Amino acid sequence: MGRKYANPPVVEAVCEFRLTPDTPWDMTIPGLVYEKLRDEFPQREQRLLQEVELTQGPEGLQQQIRTSERILFLVENRKTFVQIGPRLLAINALKPYPTWAGFKPKIERAFEALNRTVEIRGLERIGLRYINRIEIPSSPVRLENYFQFYVFLGPRLPQDMADFIVGGEFAYANGRDRCRVQLKPAPSSSPECAVLVLDIDYFLAQEKGVEVRAAIDWVEEAHDKVEEVFEGCITDSLRNLFQEVR
Repeated sequence: MGRKYANPPVVEAVCEFRLTPDTPWDMTIPGLVYEKLRDEFPQREQRLLQEVELTQGPEGLQQQIRTSERILFLVENRKTFVQIGPRLLAINALKPYPTWAGFKPKIERAFEALNRTVEIRGLERIGLRYINRIEIPSSPVRLENYFQFYVFLGPRLPQDMADFIVGGEFAYANGRDRCRVQLKPAPSSSPECAVLVLDIDYFLAQEKGVEVRAAIDWVEEAHDKVEEVFEGCITDSLRNLFQEVR
């Protein structure tokens, strides 16, 4: 069981399942899934999203922008919703985060509804991502006072950074899984308050590295790892800001 906070910094949590290309798919599937979820997710919307994809070609990295269609099923207050696209299922929870005990059952129910609708032949990727918006009532901020994961500046470098991004990718489960961590500043509405975004994305890096029947168990383990990484990134100064519940 991880630490609990009265003022958690989570602004969005996302659990995403990408199915392998051999999984059958057609236009009727979103509607069939909706029928299984409509009592909890009654609102339905259609959106077009643009995704940036980086591919390695003969001339190096190339950027492609793809447009994809998503069907959204939302709860009444629109703070939690299910997204369905071609061979994709995602469950999003916005602030206020409903705790893991509130979020995980929605993940389980949405995945079960999809699994009952289509024969999932494999999982290309599973991801559990937490985006944290951290407001510190001080500017400028000495990052080392609040973070264990930050940009280090040697004494001969300027100490006033206008902008930065620091990131790393860590291997888990003998390379089957990865955890990508990024820290970067965000716009602040007050000159006396610094805002930073800590983005933690734990994902399955090996296609079909997890059996379909074990997908939810993987998600539970991923959540444990995300909590460990989050706590490893911060200091007690931030825990005090988040008002740790003891």
